[in-house]
Amino acid sequence: MKIFNLQQLGIEKILNREEQKTQEESIRATVAGILEQVRLRGDEALREYSKRFDGWEEGALEVTEQEIEKAFSELDPELVRVMRKAADRIRAFHAKQIHQSFIMTEEMGTVLGQKYQPIEKAGLYVPGGTAAYPSTVLMDAIPAQLAGCPHIAMTTPAKNGVVPPAILAAARIAGVHHIYKVGGAQAIAALAYGTQTIPKVDKIVGPGNAFVAEAKRQVYGLVSIDMIAGPSEILIIADGRSDASHLAADLLSQAEHDKMATAVLVTDDPQLARQVSLQVDKQLESLPRREIASASIENNGKIILTDSIDTAIEVSNRIAPEHLELCLEDPFKYLDRIKNAGSVFMGRYCPEALGDYLAGPNHTLPTSGTARFSNPLSVDDFVKKTQFTYFTREALDSVREDVALFARSEGLEGHARSALIRGLALEKPLD
Repeated sequence: MKIFNLQQLGIEKILNREEQKTQEESIRATVAGILEQVRLRGDEALREYSKRFDGWEEGALEVTEQEIEKAFSELDPELVRVMRKAADRIRAFHAKQIHQSFIMTEEMGTVLGQKYQPIEKAGLYVPGGTAAYPSTVLMDAIPAQLAGCPHIAMTTPAKNGVVPPAILAAARIAGVHHIYKVGGAQAIAALAYGTQTIPKVDKIVGPGNAFVAEAKRQVYGLVSIDMIAGPSEILIIADGRSDASHLAADLLSQAEHDKMATAVLVTDDPQLARQVSLQVDKQLESLPRREIASASIENNGKIILTDSIDTAIEVSNRIAPEHLELCLEDPFKYLDRIKNAGSVFMGRYCPEALGDYLAGPNHTLPTSGTARFSNPLSVDDFVKKTQFTYFTREALDSVREDVALFARSEGLEGHARSALIRGLALEKPLD
C-alpha cells in the first residue's frame, strides 16, 4: 500500500473523486435508455432486462410466500438468530429517532403545529451484484417500518430467477411487504414509474452500483431519493499505539466491496505507516475477494503521513468520509472536532464492520464528500412533516396590519388585501 506525505499529495487527490464522476457521466445515456424502456413498456421491459442481466424471464416478478418459507428452511438457524439480533439492535437505535408531533397555543387565539406522518409507499433497493447484502435489507427496511410506512416494497437482483435466501429472510424479519426480482437501473425505473406488477413508490432508498446511482439521480423529482451513493469509503485516523494488523484488516474490509472502493489511513507515525503497508500486502494473500480488494488498494488505497493528529482531523473534515475510524487513545476527546463524516467508529475495538452488521446505527451513509451536508439513512427519510396554523378572528385582527405592511414592502398588494379584508373592522379602504 502506497505511503504519501500530505504535502506531497494534497487533499484534493486523496480519494480520486473527480475520476469517479467522469466514469459516472459515461453511463448516463445507457441509464436514460433503460428508464425510458421501463416507463413505456413496463413488465415486458423488466423481463427483457432480467433475461439479459440475470439469466431468467419466466415466472412471477414478485417473490411468493412459499419462496420466503423455503429460504428460512435452507438457512443456518444460527445466521437467522444473528440477523434477528442485529434487527433488534437496529430497531432499538432507530426508535430513538422517532419525532413527536407538536402544538403551540397562544392566548390571543392561535394554534400552531407540526405533524409527522409516514410516506405512503417506500421503495428499497438492495444490491446483489458481486455479493448479497441481507444487512442492507435490515438497515433500509427497519427505519421505514418504524416510521409506519403502510407499503414497503423491495427490489433486488435474482440470478437465474432466485433471490438469495438470506435476503428473503432479512426482508421478512425487517417487515418488508413486497419483494420483487428486479435489479439494476431497471428496478429504479419500476419503482419510480410503476409497472403492471410493481406499484410506483414515493421514495427510493438504498445503495447500488454506478448504474443504480445514476438511475436514482435521473428519477429524482418524480420520486424522492435518500442520496446518490458512490463507492464505499473508509478513512482511519490512527496514532502510533495502534495495532498495524487491526488497521490493515479494517482497510481491506472496505476495499473488498468493489474495485472503486477507497481505503485511506492517516497517521502521524511513519513506523506505523510502514507496518500497515506490509500488513495490507500480507493479509491480501489469503483474502477470498483478493482480486477486488487488490484493485481497490492499487487504485485508491493510500497511507497519508501528517505532522500531527490535529492535522489528520483537519484532513478528514475536508474529505468528509463515509466511514471514519478514530483509532486513538481517547477518541471522545476528538469527537466534537469531527465536523464531516457519515459514521464515526470510536477507539481501538470498534471496527467499521461492526457498524455494517450489528452495532445498531445505519450503514447506508453519505459518500463522495456529501457528509458535509447530508445524513445517514434514518426514520426521518420515511416521514413527512406537515405544518398547520389556526387563527381566530380576534387573533388575525391583532396582526393584520403587520401582515399588510410586510406584504406591501415586497410589492404584493394582493397578499396585503387578503389579510386586511378579514379584520373585525376595516380601518382604511383596501385601495
